[in-house]
Amino acid sequence: MTITLDSLTIPSDNQSITTARPAILELVRPNLSDREIEVLREWLMSDSKSSVAQRLFISTGTVNTHLSRIRDKYVLAERPASTKCELLVRAIQDRIVAIEEL
Repeated sequence: MTITLDSLTIPSDNQSITTARPAILELVRPNLSDREIEVLREWLMSDSKSSVAQRLFISTGTVNTHLSRIRDKYVLAERPASTKCELLVRAIQDRIVAIEEL
């Protein structure tokens, strides 16, 4: 978490007090295609890539290609996600998937 310090002056005695507050961080969302979002959502809610491939009528290799491109886009957004767990966190942060859907 990033902490931002603000200075506050109290009029009665002109003493300066420093307070800490969390800064609002803006997350850069990668520009995922509709198909990449579809593959990502299916994979996060599945047990295997082969089940995603069957449901979406694509090969497992195509699922892997989409996931690789998704990871590359998160790296470019300076939010790397090398594991399924990390991709899940990014998808929740970006509102691609909700915890209740899992």
